[in-house]
Amino acid sequence: MFCCCVNSENKKKFAELDAKLAQKMVESWRNYPGHRRLKSMDSIIMSFPKLREGLRNIRSVFESYDNDRNGTIDMKELKKCLEELTLSLSEEEVKGLYGWCDVDGSKGIQLNEFIVLLCLIYLLAKPSSESNAESREIRPKLVESIFDPIVEVFLFLDKDGKGKLNKADVIKTLNSEDYPLERSPSHVTNMRFEEMDWGRKGKVGFREFLFAFMSWVGLDDADDYMSS
Repeated sequence: MFCCCVNSENKKKFAELDAKLAQKMVESWRNYPGHRRLKSMDSIIMSFPKLREGLRNIRSVFESYDNDRNGTIDMKELKKCLEELTLSLSEEEVKGLYGWCDVDGSKGIQLNEFIVLLCLIYLLAKPSSESNAESREIRPKLVESIFDPIVEVFLFLDKDGKGKLNKADVIKTLNSEDYPLERSPSHVTNMRFEEMDWGRKGKVGFREFLFAFMSWVGLDDADDYMSS
């Protein structure tokens, strides 16, 4: 369930974050060749087990900062997390990302929202110049190795490199004539796009894509944690 109760000030702030993220995707599409290695949806699906393992590893980070074990991370817990990961963010940036990722309006970041939050920070923020050995080890292991392949999938689907996914390109890619044995029924491909297209505008940004992609990969133990 996604909250639609966003005031005009926050709406403007979130639109600016969305624009920054789209620009980052445009730059990555031009400069990062990794997405060109992907040839079909089958090659993406083959990576699901490894991606699922990586996403579950992030759960341990989430648990370590969810001090009250209520299944969410509040602003205080988030700030501590970001400080220990030595991510250089202003107070305003932290608040903006927190609100943008709290998509259900619960005033707390749940596990799936936390994963999206870390990925957005990875893409948008620069690391602090002061970092200890432990932090340098955490970021490559739990950030780059997990999120870079997901970014590659987005770029693979973004055929025109404009930083947004459009319905026609996504459906064409999912039903590529070059790989007829991998083609999905039209109602399935339409459903996949609708899972990403929250506003039903026919274009999807990386944040919406990532929420949907996590459900495709599967993070079943998230529910187990929430009920523990």
